[in-house]
Amino acid sequence: MEEAIVVVAHGSHLNAGSSAPTFAHADTVRAADAFAEVREGFWKEEPSFREVLRTVDAEEVYVVPLFISEGYFTEQVIPRELRLEEWDENAWESDGTSATHATLTAADTGQTVHYCGPVGTHDAMSDVIVQRAESVTGDPDVGDGFGLAVVGHGTERNENSAKAIEYHADRIRAMDRFDEVRPLYMDEDPEVDDVTDFFESEDIVVVPLFIADGYHTNEDIPEDMGLTDDYRTGWETPAEVDGHRVWYSGAVGTEALMADVILERAADAGADVDDAIERVRERTSSGESAVGD
Repeated sequence: MEEAIVVVAHGSHLNAGSSAPTFAHADTVRAADAFAEVREGFWKEEPSFREVLRTVDAEEVYVVPLFISEGYFTEQVIPRELRLEEWDENAWESDGTSATHATLTAADTGQTVHYCGPVGTHDAMSDVIVQRAESVTGDPDVGDGFGLAVVGHGTERNENSAKAIEYHADRIRAMDRFDEVRPLYMDEDPEVDDVTDFFESEDIVVVPLFIADGYHTNEDIPEDMGLTDDYRTGWETPAEVDGHRVWYSGAVGTEALMADVILERAADAGADVDDAIERVRERTSSGESAVGD
């Protein structure tokens, strides 16, 4: 039986570049030749979540949300729009970072849908964060003498937003690669505005756990950290801030290795993609980002 994979993401009516990482990573997955079809679906762009399964001929479909955390979109919006009527929010039996997959039927198309947890909570995302640090510094061995800040949005409305950030910060800290690893946030403490207050290391790499570069990563965070007074004039990399060198990477979701996480999610749901994962890792291990750099 032929199988397909659908990568679903938020998209934007306002930021044309918001969907660029989705298309880039889907192209990488497509080139790995593991699925008969590779499609993209969006909340704010076309094809929509509601219509995307109708663009797929395969009867068995792996749906991978290109989202950072479990929450409103992964637990309510996407299953509803895909018409996964058997879906129950407890199906993943998740603690907020442990969702893997649920196998359901799309009510209007009859397709078997392997609905996967979001890419942002997969263990492989820790590797992408480290790869992003390597990319921005140009150093494949970066770590010794460096601090690493993993930055998330943070919100009181969704406690899982912070859980994903803390999860990966803990995993990377356990690698014992960087001198210091800290989770920081935009909308809760500890705040990224005060990044230099939380590190003794002279060099700090800041990696935002966002899928695409947009308002927050291109404007808010650089100005809040003091990299620049006006994002429109740009900033140095590294930038001197309060006696530290701050290496700001931009959104982790633009890193080419993200395609590996998409395939890892499908593998967790039963897809036979081990060879494709190996090919993607070989292709994306150069440290070049998929979008923007």
